[in-house]
Amino acid sequence: MTGPLPTTPREAWDDMKSGNERFISGAPAHPRQDVEHRADLAGGQTPHAALFGCSDSRLSAEIIFDCGLGDLFVVRNAGQTISNSVIGSLEYAVATLGVHLIVVLAHDSCGAVQAAMQSRIDEDMQVPVNVRGIINTIQPAIDRVLLANGTTDVRDINIDHVGEEHLRDTIAELLATSELITEGIASGTLAVVGATYNLRDGRVSASVVIGDIN
Repeated sequence: MTGPLPTTPREAWDDMKSGNERFISGAPAHPRQDVEHRADLAGGQTPHAALFGCSDSRLSAEIIFDCGLGDLFVVRNAGQTISNSVIGSLEYAVATLGVHLIVVLAHDSCGAVQAAMQSRIDEDMQVPVNVRGIINTIQPAIDRVLLANGTTDVRDINIDHVGEEHLRDTIAELLATSELITEGIASGTLAVVGATYNLRDGRVSASVVIGDIN
């Protein structure tokens, strides 16, 4: 694939969707991964999108979107939980690198979500203190799903419903915390897409769209 790189949020999302379709079909193009392109990038980077996703080993961004070197500015941590370093990294991608799109990527059967739900069942569950901090950020999503289902038992709710609510929380916190990102959206130069990756079939499905990608 040698066409021009995306220059708008819409073009950036269309490019990522096309790459994901190639990955799903088993016919990736592996664009911009050649020796010459690697050498061209040595002097600088101009990614067209930033991706903030879970650090799960099965969620390799450049592979599932069939992207090349220099295409994506990637930030990942367990459970895609917001922190100052995440916000700063994404703001750098927008302000300095000029990305047009931020994709916040969750996935089904997330281990961080599972741990958060398990902590409701086993209140004495022993986890490292920093892991506890991660799963604590997912608790509000669990509360909302419990309420929506009219139950207080996490064994009665679906892990992926919690994951979807947590994805929405992540995006809401990002927008509430970063004036730079919300200004980019308001100006039309930036969009944020919240999406979920299906581990079995490889499909990325968008569920939250902030900005113009249509």
